[in-house]
Amino acid sequence: MTKRLLNKINYPADIKKLSVDDLKRLAKEIRKYTITTVEKTGGHLASTLGAVELTIALHYVYDTPKDKLIWDVGHQGYAHKILTGRKDKLNTIRQYGGLCGFLNPSESEYDAFGAGHASTSISAAFGIASARDVKKEDYKVVAIIGDGAMTGGLAFEGLNNAGNSRKQLLVILNDNAMSISPNVGALRTYLTKLVTNPLYNRLRDEIWKTTKSLPTGKTITRKILRKVEESLKSLMAPGLLFDEFGFRYFGPIDGNDMDIMINTLENIKDINTPVLLHIVTKKGKGMHLAESDPVSFHGVAPNNGNDKKSTKEKVKVPSFQDAFGKIVCEIGRNRDDTVCITAAMKEGTGLVPYAKEFPDRFYDAGIAEGHAVTFSAGMAMQGIRPIVAIYSTFLQRAYDHIIHDVALQNLPVIFCLDRAGLVGEDGATHHGALDIAYSRSIPNLIISAPKDGNELRNLLYTALNQTKNPFMIRYARSSSFDFNKNGQAKLIPVGNWEKVITGKDVAILAVGSMVKTSLEVAIDLASANISCEVINCRFIQPMDEKYLKSALKKFNKIITVEEGVLNGGFGSGVSGWLADNNYSGNIKRIGIPNKFITHGNRDLLLKEISLDKSGIIKEIRGFLNNNIK
Repeated sequence: MTKRLLNKINYPADIKKLSVDDLKRLAKEIRKYTITTVEKTGGHLASTLGAVELTIALHYVYDTPKDKLIWDVGHQGYAHKILTGRKDKLNTIRQYGGLCGFLNPSESEYDAFGAGHASTSISAAFGIASARDVKKEDYKVVAIIGDGAMTGGLAFEGLNNAGNSRKQLLVILNDNAMSISPNVGALRTYLTKLVTNPLYNRLRDEIWKTTKSLPTGKTITRKILRKVEESLKSLMAPGLLFDEFGFRYFGPIDGNDMDIMINTLENIKDINTPVLLHIVTKKGKGMHLAESDPVSFHGVAPNNGNDKKSTKEKVKVPSFQDAFGKIVCEIGRNRDDTVCITAAMKEGTGLVPYAKEFPDRFYDAGIAEGHAVTFSAGMAMQGIRPIVAIYSTFLQRAYDHIIHDVALQNLPVIFCLDRAGLVGEDGATHHGALDIAYSRSIPNLIISAPKDGNELRNLLYTALNQTKNPFMIRYARSSSFDFNKNGQAKLIPVGNWEKVITGKDVAILAVGSMVKTSLEVAIDLASANISCEVINCRFIQPMDEKYLKSALKKFNKIITVEEGVLNGGFGSGVSGWLADNNYSGNIKRIGIPNKFITHGNRDLLLKEISLDKSGIIKEIRGFLNNNIK
């Protein structure tokens, strides 16, 4: 039996000793190891399978970690982790205390820049390259970005700025969806070899330098040189787009061909101006199901490698995402003036059924959250009622658009913030902990949070029928707790809270996902003769001032519970109102502490920060014991 090459590979220096044939064998072993591991742990699979040859070639040609590799998002980064000292820990990826699912400089010196949101790599790489030049240091900088991330405006801002700099910077566009070029032909491969050849580039540079001394011929000669090069590249579109940004464009080439990748990288490595290398890879390569359905296998749940049945299919109660998908389809059938908009999150937000049923009223803006928000504002200005479904963490990127384009003009855009609170294994870059805090300061904006799927329906219909303000609805990545798919919507007066149970000792004001937990807490505390009143604070802004005025008189102890950061959160709003109204009692805020929370199982993370039932009980007992009157 042939001994596994991978057993001998721990760091990039180890692969530099291998032949190209051995590197090809290593690529197969890395794929097999990644598939068997991610099937057990869950994680991002299809993207990383397509980038194995790219990863090996980069570490083979470049001197990492001295040379800097900046991976966009990090979905493609598992092979990178395997080759940079973390092979034996891959089975801990995205688990509490284990490897991060994305790139993280605190985890490894080989991770040159952290990322979990898309389109940041080019700007970050340009910043690193500029710092290198300011400090007069000598190393190479490479940004690796997928074609999906290239839909983000930030990527083009980075290209625009970097292209004019004339600094050494290589951007590798990993086109794994065939969305930019339909094929990789022999002619294109040949032309790429021609224009990346060191002899050609030395000749080009010499001509460029020589023309500097020509008083009249400089412009003419350089124009001729450009024309010759453009004639070659016209056969290789879309290179002209990147040329216009100031990048020398090469490609597209087969990114899964080890020989071509190594040869090309070696040829362009020493070009000291901005370069864009366009490679085409097969997303999910090496795994038949992932190749045929890369969308489903972009990210997989544990034990989801050999079939496409998601673990959520085993859950009897629909998730908030499933409930949302059904509700917007109901709305779509009854309201022709409604549309749904998302930013490359159709599957994750539950909008696939809506997109199929109403293709003319569904809009995917790509990874461009700011555009999605302003686009929705334009539609709202003309009488359409847009429902914008975006993950909480990604809406942060559109903050100014919410303020300037929606709230300032008081336009009736409905924002549905999926994955509000802790999301689990994706970790700090993806937790939706900040949305309450960053939204509460925005005038005109109504902010709400349903306790279950039925209330999600009620809030969506309320947003459509009872107000023309911008309206935000936040909900967790979790079970919807209770959802009747055939239920009827009930409109809720804006700002009205719901009394879940009546009590006399302490009021627990709970938001969204914390209502069910707070009810369980109250039941447990009742056995200890502590009577809790639990309020479903389904409106975060405006608050139910009528209830607060009554609570001010009834309780000298009030507790707020939210799955959001405490600084500036719902509890801060309640505390401010009580202070303004001369409340003489004590208030306790329970929520996410003001720090970035790591990755791991959501229930485990809630326990870690005392937002599970036992943690909240402990917090309440301590609060009551310290404030006995």
